[in-house]
Amino acid sequence: MKNYIKLLLLLLIVPFVSLAQEEGATKEKKVKEKLERDAFDSSNIIDNPTNVLLSKDALEVQMQHRFGLINSEAGNDLAGFWGDTNIRIGLSYGIHERLTIGYGTSKFNRLQDFNWKVALLRQTRSNSMPISVSYYGNFTIDARKKDKFNLEQDRYSYFNQLIIAKRFSPNVSFQIAPSVSHYNLVHPDMENDLVSVAFGGRVKISPQTSILIDYSQPITQFDAMQPKPLFSIGAEFATSAHEFQIFLSNNNGIVPQKNYMFNQNDFFKGDFLIGFNITRIYNF
Repeated sequence: MKNYIKLLLLLLIVPFVSLAQEEGATKEKKVKEKLERDAFDSSNIIDNPTNVLLSKDALEVQMQHRFGLINSEAGNDLAGFWGDTNIRIGLSYGIHERLTIGYGTSKFNRLQDFNWKVALLRQTRSNSMPISVSYYGNFTIDARKKDKFNLEQDRYSYFNQLIIAKRFSPNVSFQIAPSVSHYNLVHPDMENDLVSVAFGGRVKISPQTSILIDYSQPITQFDAMQPKPLFSIGAEFATSAHEFQIFLSNNNGIVPQKNYMFNQNDFFKGDFLIGFNITRIYNF
């Protein structure tokens, strides 16, 4: 009888021991599956979005400025400072650690952009997930006067981009980002949609300073007004709450689809300008 009691007790105890071991293994696995830090410090690598999303309830204020072309037909314009400048002021808010929404207004064409970014996959330190994948999109309204448009829908444009990023080391990060730009109203020799792919990288040269490179290649071919590739190179200076980027670039549209669809400046033929981005993040 005593042996049966011992066997019964053993059968009752074993499941709890196994459960405790499984919980311990799960906790150990969770420790190993810590998320890798974001591949970049800022939500933008010059003109293209990065995989960086805001933490929940965080607010980002961003100012983006583009001076006029240095190699312009206007003659002496003090390295573009006296030329046609574009500026965008934007706000972004972290709804969730995987969802950021934003709004921005630009000087050129009075563009009003409503944007969002979603984290689909996130790189882990154990490399069980070796990359981060995010989706960025926007809906933009051209707010110029009514006489510029035949239909209200002609004001609208859209941008969708998949951002695949990887942090190779604390000092080196890279991303590739295919995208589709869409305008409801375009030149008759153009298509309404443009497929492109962007390549961006960051190399840190000190704890607060990085070198940035951003290149975007249009893939869709138009009969006329074929957009030129986008190229930018610059430096980023980061603190715990601020990021400051200064760079040379051949595009001044700021809103992504404006750059991708209509850029006619060739960086390597001297068509470039000075620009800067400033961001400030407030955590509540």
